[in-house]
Amino acid sequence: MAEETPTRSPGGAAVLDKAPERVRKRSPRYKVLLHNDPVNSMEYVMTTLRQVVPQLSEQDAMAVMLEAHNTGIGLVIVCDIEPAEFYCETLKSKGLTSSIEPED
Repeated sequence: MAEETPTRSPGGAAVLDKAPERVRKRSPRYKVLLHNDPVNSMEYVMTTLRQVVPQLSEQDAMAVMLEAHNTGIGLVIVCDIEPAEFYCETLKSKGLTSSIEPED
């Protein structure tokens, strides 16, 4: 722990050498989930995932699609609420079933 030593400025007021610490509270994160899709082709699901969430690589999109296919639900991305809602609604608008939930 740093020791704070007051010093005197020319005007006589005490000045602390250490800047006050700022505590940043992280905003809550949300999981965007893809639900199993018995209607659309695997290729369509992968292509759509990559269009909607550009940071997903082809391998990431395939992993999400396979996870949803094999377990019923796949984790697409974890992010702040605004992009999570955007991704979820955009996936829905393209015919995929998606939801969001708070990260644990």
